[in-house]
Amino acid sequence: MKCLLLATLALPLIAQQQADSAAPEEKSFTISTGTKIPLGLINSISTKQAIEGDRVYLETVFPILADGRIVIPPGSYVAGTVTQSKRAGRIKGRAELFVRFDSLTLPNGVTRDFRARVGGLDGRASEQLDRSEGKIKGEGNKGGDARTVGETGAGGAALGAIIGSSSGRAGMGAGIGAAAGATAGLVGVLMSRGPDAALPRGTTVEMVLDRSLSFTESELNFSGAPARRSNVGEGPGPQPSQRQGSRLPSRLPLPGRTQ
Repeated sequence: MKCLLLATLALPLIAQQQADSAAPEEKSFTISTGTKIPLGLINSISTKQAIEGDRVYLETVFPILADGRIVIPPGSYVAGTVTQSKRAGRIKGRAELFVRFDSLTLPNGVTRDFRARVGGLDGRASEQLDRSEGKIKGEGNKGGDARTVGETGAGGAALGAIIGSSSGRAGMGAGIGAAAGATAGLVGVLMSRGPDAALPRGTTVEMVLDRSLSFTESELNFSGAPARRSNVGEGPGPQPSQRQGSRLPSRLPLPGRTQ
């Protein structure tokens, strides 16, 4: 009687094990390490405002396939984090921005945590990218600094010549005005920062996976995913970084006068 009871209790377990062994293994699809995924920025980021820990939001703009199957469709969300933001120095040093990608959410809500870096920038962006580190650098402005000093020097020379001509010393006045203008321009350059590194909304960046991502067949069912419109702006693209400061002084100091 006891043996019969044990056999009866064991039958469901044996049947379940047989069913599990007979069921075909669910197929999986893997996006390999090093895959490049183009993303569009939903929010803009700049070294002028960004601080370490700020969140960055993006979405995929091109389908990523594995074994002929769309695994990451356009409109999938990617979340990232600003890990470093450094503004340009007043005399030297470019702005620097580091962004780390943290997670991917498919349109049906399936999410994967991972780590990835920036591997490419929009061709219209004026910023530079160190591909080995994923570091975004703002543009330099040596030419702008030289132009500022030159323009203020030329303006001072013209003003000095006008003042000097009234006293019969146009040449001396031009020389004094040029020196004063150049000095004012140099002070303006030294007091201003270089351009910020900025990525406006709608900028396309390329994410490079540092590890593979795998999804099962059932996780790639997008039939019930809600229809949605792209959150990426369709503007004219990134604009060149603007020099912060380095403006011509509103008034040039006149020789022999205190301001």
